[in-house]
Amino acid sequence: MTTPMTNPVFDPQSVCQPITSSAIFIVATLAPGDDAANTVRGWCADVAALVRSVGKRVPLGNLSCVCGFGSSAWDTLFGSPRPASLHPFREFGPAGRRAVATPGDILLHIRADQMDLCFELATQLLSALGDAVAVVDEVQGFRYFDMRSIIGFVDGTENPVGRHAVDFTIIGDEDPSFSGGSYVLVQKYLHKMDAWNALSVEAQERVIGRKKLSDIELGDEVKPTNSHSALTTITQDGKEVKILRDNMPFGRPGAKEFGTFFIGYARSPQPLEQMLENMFDGRPAGNYDHLLDFSTAVTGGLFFVPSADLLEDLADRQP
Repeated sequence: MTTPMTNPVFDPQSVCQPITSSAIFIVATLAPGDDAANTVRGWCADVAALVRSVGKRVPLGNLSCVCGFGSSAWDTLFGSPRPASLHPFREFGPAGRRAVATPGDILLHIRADQMDLCFELATQLLSALGDAVAVVDEVQGFRYFDMRSIIGFVDGTENPVGRHAVDFTIIGDEDPSFSGGSYVLVQKYLHKMDAWNALSVEAQERVIGRKKLSDIELGDEVKPTNSHSALTTITQDGKEVKILRDNMPFGRPGAKEFGTFFIGYARSPQPLEQMLENMFDGRPAGNYDHLLDFSTAVTGGLFFVPSADLLEDLADRQP
């Protein structure tokens, strides 16, 4: 069972920031060579200053950035010690319904209430990195009506708030060298909207496990065991273990692209991976999430988010 974080050594990055109306998600790979590694390490000391400089232009814009590193990138850039639970993204599910792993060494999760702030910060951060990285995925997300996903259901209803959000997402005494850090898992899903919209509202509600209009969870007597909400509910020692989601819709109607960028924070990868196993393999095996009949995961990555203090200190770390 998750225990509250006590006396963190470092202040967290902006993991538990309020949900905003805009976001940019950037996944990049590290270029080979010592020059690229040195550039990225030096850049770590500048991230917070760049956020402050851009955010100062619109003080009420709620600009923030969370920076994370993949497993192999951590070894290349920073060496030992390394976060206790950091490892490559684990794939789940059979062919045709699979949580795939895709390349990614650095994750930037940029949030604000205005897209221009996100855009400017992304521009400045990537400019400072130059040729040291190659962007392999970039998604501009937007808040859709009353906190709904592209498929029309409210997203993030069960997010922990306040102190509970910190307890479920920020590492404490279990890995003291990395106290104040977090783990984040990301996936980009593309949706088959014509097929989804062909379902009745009642059929959609059985897939999700909630009422579409009111967002009220279906009762256990009618909610299917393979509904999305049932399979993503994780318990340990009789208590629910939560993650913090900040998913964003994205899309290009002209290209018939409609998607959700899933991003989940937790103090351990375990609940994030358990949710994926339940969704893609099924609980029990074969009883999979039928939302996946209409949604395809096209990317997948796991990253460690160092505390704000550690991120700055990593500029002086050598592998």
